[in-house]
Amino acid sequence: MALWVSNADATELWNNSSEDDLQTAIRAAYRQVLGNAHVMESQRLTSAESMLRNGDINMRGFIRAIAQSDLYRALFFETSSAYRFIELNCKHFLGRAPLNQAEISDHVRLYNERGYEAEINSYIDSDEYGSKFGENIVPSAQGNRTQVGIENVNFNRTFALDRGFAAYDAASKNAKLIGDIAGNRATKIGFPAGGAAYANTSKRFRIAVNKAKFGARVTQSNASFEVSYSQLSKQIQNIQKTGAKILSISEVS
Repeated sequence: MALWVSNADATELWNNSSEDDLQTAIRAAYRQVLGNAHVMESQRLTSAESMLRNGDINMRGFIRAIAQSDLYRALFFETSSAYRFIELNCKHFLGRAPLNQAEISDHVRLYNERGYEAEINSYIDSDEYGSKFGENIVPSAQGNRTQVGIENVNFNRTFALDRGFAAYDAASKNAKLIGDIAGNRATKIGFPAGGAAYANTSKRFRIAVNKAKFGARVTQSNASFEVSYSQLSKQIQNIQKTGAKILSISEVS
């Protein structure tokens, strides 16, 4: 396989590469999918690396192997909020921020109904992934270029998630864009130190949740909460503390 690097952010692997080229591509894949996490030698997916080296899988297959690994699950699923997990899946596999609340809700529903593996595969098997990266390109940030069908607001949202190689995605467990996306508000590229409050709006939102009750037997029930924009973030935090799963957030006024 031969290696092609363009603009320092696109890495493509072809046939008959050298071992150095292969290692460059593997490092780029780990860096992208694991959000700049340092990968120790014992954490490397040696079997998947060998399959890539032997041509048994392509780069898309290697990206899938990292995403389905226990390491990815531990870094971004088991310790993060559901919305943060979806934010980072969009960033790691599609090179952008979530487009809107409908996309987030679709992924929440997919995970709840079909599980972790289906959620991961929905990005890697998507037409969008194929058109952007094909079978051999390592995913990379796409928000710094014009994309068909993508609104300009996604430029700022992508950069709010992608703070460069010095940033470490697993360091933050809470969603960064949930308020902006739910409120359909513009996003600033740079956040003030310590965070900043957003202005209240007259909009109201309905949060649909699935509650699980553990006792003599496990029961589940659905419920919904209607809150103003200013109450949205706090209500979401309160729901997450109870262990309930958020199914959707929709604007009602």
